[in-house]
Amino acid sequence: MGSIRKAAAVGALTTLVVGAAAVFSTTASAAPNVTPQRVCGSAYKTVNSVPVGSLGTVYLTYNSSNGKNCVATIRANPGTAKEMSTYIYVPDTDEWAGDSGKYTSYAGPGYVYGKAHCVSWGGNIANVYVSVENSNCAAFKEQRITEIR
Repeated sequence: MGSIRKAAAVGALTTLVVGAAAVFSTTASAAPNVTPQRVCGSAYKTVNSVPVGSLGTVYLTYNSSNGKNCVATIRANPGTAKEMSTYIYVPDTDEWAGDSGKYTSYAGPGYVYGKAHCVSWGGNIANVYVSVENSNCAAFKEQRITEIR
């Protein structure tokens, strides 16, 4: 009878340890609190975004106090480094900014002066590329493109 109790106790303990490991490992691998405001700055408000498939999102932000836009590509599930990029371009002024490389959670920031201008912006995570052309202006209808390379 004692060995049955011991076996039951060991089984219960093993279940508890395995269950706790599963809970804690899920928590430990959860995405860090990366937001467009953490990448671009707290004064930048999100004005547009485009999903990068299921891998993450490219965010367009704007700071009304200085007239600048900022872009950041943020992964949905950070992990091993992947090819990522983010870019923004102002056709009227030919000004652009961007960032690219192998990153674990985000690419960016990229800043341009965009007040009263249309902007084109986008980025990629791994082989999924997105772009938004003629965005955030009344003059044109924006065009969104997603492609897998």
